[in-house]
Amino acid sequence: MADSPLDWWRRQGLRFRLTVAAAAVLALALALSAWVLLTVLDGALMDTVDETTMQQAQAVRVAADANTLTSPITTHDGTIVQVIDARGRITHVTYGTDRLVPLLDARARADVLAHGRPTMLDGRPYAIPGFLRVVVLSADHGQTVVAARPIGEIQTSLATAARVLLVGTPALVVLLAVASWLMIGRTLRPISALRKSAADITDTARSRRLPVPQSHDEVHSLATTLNGMLSRLEEAEQRQRALVSDAAHELRSPLASIRLQLEVALGHPEGQQWPETAEGVLEDTMRLSRLAEDLLALARLDERGGVPARREPVDLDEVVRQTVDRYGEARLAVCDPVVVRGDALDLSRVLTNLMDNAVRHTSSKVEVTLTADGVLTVTDDGPGIPEQDRERVFNRFTRLDSGRSRDEGGAGLGLAIVRETVHAHGGTVALQDAAPGLRVVVSLPVSR
Repeated sequence: MADSPLDWWRRQGLRFRLTVAAAAVLALALALSAWVLLTVLDGALMDTVDETTMQQAQAVRVAADANTLTSPITTHDGTIVQVIDARGRITHVTYGTDRLVPLLDARARADVLAHGRPTMLDGRPYAIPGFLRVVVLSADHGQTVVAARPIGEIQTSLATAARVLLVGTPALVVLLAVASWLMIGRTLRPISALRKSAADITDTARSRRLPVPQSHDEVHSLATTLNGMLSRLEEAEQRQRALVSDAAHELRSPLASIRLQLEVALGHPEGQQWPETAEGVLEDTMRLSRLAEDLLALARLDERGGVPARREPVDLDEVVRQTVDRYGEARLAVCDPVVVRGDALDLSRVLTNLMDNAVRHTSSKVEVTLTADGVLTVTDDGPGIPEQDRERVFNRFTRLDSGRSRDEGGAGLGLAIVRETVHAHGGTVALQDAAPGLRVVVSLPVSR
């Protein structure tokens, strides 16, 4: 099946389409302007002829009313005049005008008088080349003054102007098309440079950036935006590589421990305490399971682009009560009714991670509060975190020196999951000194 004109048009380049569109618009505008010009010019010239002819006819009518007409009637601008009496006879004319046949018969004269507007008349039957513009006025004693003026010169002038426009308009359109083709090509040159530079960026040249033109126009904004996107993609790739590297590093230790315990047990089965070996393997397996869950949670957060999996009303106070009840060291000091919009499982994971960290480092107790303004605090009386490290601990796989032991701490993903989940729900999280201990403050927007 043949392609439609629209399909053909869409396949053309941007430069071609813009040039054709500009030329088409100019051609239409020039054609409309030429038509308006010729129409206005024709009307203005005809009005001038009508006015001059009317003035001559009125002068003859005044003379006819005063019985002062002379024969032949004298005019200075070539106006043809006939004076017709009540019986239809021509009594006075200008020099060279027919004295026997009126320019207009009685019926035509009556129509012109009734409408009060000049009329057009072919002068060839009266041996006058071209057309005439005819004015009719009524005089005393039943006389009628018929004045006419040739408009051949006007028609010739209009025809000349039309020919000039007919030749000049296409020339202007072609000139504009050429200029548009050159200007659009120059305008699109930076975009071609962007395309070529983008084609050169591969996985081995990720740090390259697109050229930014000096002119502060839309192409400059496009190049800046694309470079920003490349920077974000590079940062995201670096974070992903770092995550994979750190995850591999974290996985090596429990896997190596499991392998060592099993190799020792299999190498010396007669002196091996199999329950102890199973407990050690189970402990390392649980560590692997927690690490896998944390990595999966971070992957889901990254995949969703920082938005919660669901946005539905969540009774945060119920989530807090259910979570705190699982920890014997924790005390729920304040728990006001609070409803937020988000994912209940993600919010429960946030509180679980905070409680795990607090219980792991507390000396005696953990206190939890939830106020009506959506502020959740988890406070322990442990060693706390130095102020210079309170921002760093939110990075992935970050553990302070006091938490390096894998028997005491996790993989350093808990607080990272907390911050990214809270941010996805439109909230904030901060660490404060509890003197002694640490206070984690999570603020979430309350659903009204």
